[in-house]
Amino acid sequence: MIDCSIDCPAGALAARAAEMPLGQVRWLAPVAPPQEVDETKRNVLKLLAVAGLVGAAGGGLVGGTLQYAQPPSIGLSAFPRVQLLDLDGAPLTVSKVESEYNVMTNDVLTFAYPLRNEPNFLINLAPSTPGGIGGTNAKNGIGTRKSIVAFSAICQHLGCPAPNLAFYPPGTCPQTPGGRPFYLHCSCHGSTYDAADGASNLTGPAILPLPQVMLEWQTSDDTIWAVDEVGPPVNGRLSTLQGDYGVGNQSKLSRQSPITLCNIV
Repeated sequence: MIDCSIDCPAGALAARAAEMPLGQVRWLAPVAPPQEVDETKRNVLKLLAVAGLVGAAGGGLVGGTLQYAQPPSIGLSAFPRVQLLDLDGAPLTVSKVESEYNVMTNDVLTFAYPLRNEPNFLINLAPSTPGGIGGTNAKNGIGTRKSIVAFSAICQHLGCPAPNLAFYPPGTCPQTPGGRPFYLHCSCHGSTYDAADGASNLTGPAILPLPQVMLEWQTSDDTIWAVDEVGPPVNGRLSTLQGDYGVGNQSKLSRQSPITLCNIV
């Protein structure tokens, strides 16, 4: 037997082997002196590794997710100047509106502006007979009696569109909200608007007026143009100009039968 003290490598290994349970075999390496760990360096390396993984693996995923969560917006940057066309496709004129449509017109006449999915009413509030019930000098009205107006045909409460929202001629319902014999009324939840005063609110639950399309009468050829819009945005939009493609240079009238329901509170 080699005589070696406990301080030599062989003696250290022998001492560790004696501590092992009987019957177990293990490889015993020489005892290495403990080394100090630089915790700051190790943490920095961990952060760099995590950042690299996120940038390489997660960057494309996040980018792709945002692409679908925020699709490119479509719309217009400003309100266009659009010529209105009659039901037959001919240019709509003040003379034609004043001779064919009046406050007693029961059909829903709409045109799209400024976007394809935004319908608007065209209404002539003038009396059907001289001295009859009707409205002249309406807010932002055009024509010889300033009785031709246009408003959004989408209710400002929950977005019910025409023909649920419709113009009610005098005598349509027994109620006269705000003392008005004619008005715009939504059959979905009962909101009413004053067609002679910029579609301001007469009864709720809607609390905002209908956006009003600004019409221009081009007297040189008697034509009617939509040129702007005033008031709040169309219901459900942050901007009336965003959400679909523009209508182009012309917009044609369409006709629907109104859905009439006298649920006015």
